[in-house]
Amino acid sequence: MKVSFFPGCSLEGTAREYGESIEAVCNAIDIELQELSGWNCCGASSAHATNEFLSIALPARNLSIAEKAERDLVTPCAACYSRFKTAEKALTGESPVDVEIPFKGEINILHMLEFLCREEFAEAIGRNITTPLHKVKAVSYYGCLLVRPPGVTHAEHCEDPGGLDTLIAKLGGESVFWPYKTECCGGSLVLTRVDIIHRLNSRLLDMAREAGADCIVTACPLCQANLDTRQEEIGAGKGIKYNLPIFYFTELMGLAFGNQGVDKWFGRHFVDPRPLLEAKQLL
Repeated sequence: MKVSFFPGCSLEGTAREYGESIEAVCNAIDIELQELSGWNCCGASSAHATNEFLSIALPARNLSIAEKAERDLVTPCAACYSRFKTAEKALTGESPVDVEIPFKGEINILHMLEFLCREEFAEAIGRNITTPLHKVKAVSYYGCLLVRPPGVTHAEHCEDPGGLDTLIAKLGGESVFWPYKTECCGGSLVLTRVDIIHRLNSRLLDMAREAGADCIVTACPLCQANLDTRQEEIGAGKGIKYNLPIFYFTELMGLAFGNQGVDKWFGRHFVDPRPLLEAKQLL
């Protein structure tokens, strides 16, 4: 299967392991990602706060390119996904916004998690599992942008999504229940309001530990970066040590598939997940 792919800005920098694991997983299950030709930044996360026209025009240009290619558009970033869905609604709603960029809404816009959780890939995913993730107890963290606002994302279960939970179980892990799967981590406030970031992420880390999880699994570069990079300073301020690995869901898919690149991916994490995986005899 071929789909148009919008990588966004983070896959070549802070989220390289996400990009590499996506490529490995898609190759394994025969998905061909066609990078969108001549794509531009979608405007996340500042355009909507500074320039209303650009907040629609920037993602609209990418949507127009994807529509001309006549393939559905898949993106791995929750912020990019949110901007695309917002632009789609603005361009095709009852009172369309005119940014002089053609887009009819004839393609589907999908987040990578939503795409890979389609039933049509279930058999291929199961067939590729060589190292079931037995004994891994994970909480699924969707964050806020994958499912909200429901009038834009059209998420069926915006308060209690289940795709990631089902995927973790399919990979052989245990998806641990917790009520914080769609809580906000602070996202774009990471450089401007560190106090808010600390408060929000501290609660998420505390609740994941209280639920008995070994790790947190996410599908958003912003969420992963916030939870991974801030643990040491948050813990130091509270006199505790979290040491809670934060995985991209595609990294765990690659691990279950027996991909040889996993050590490189995990080596880029601030909280090294390899001791946990070695203790569970998965590495």
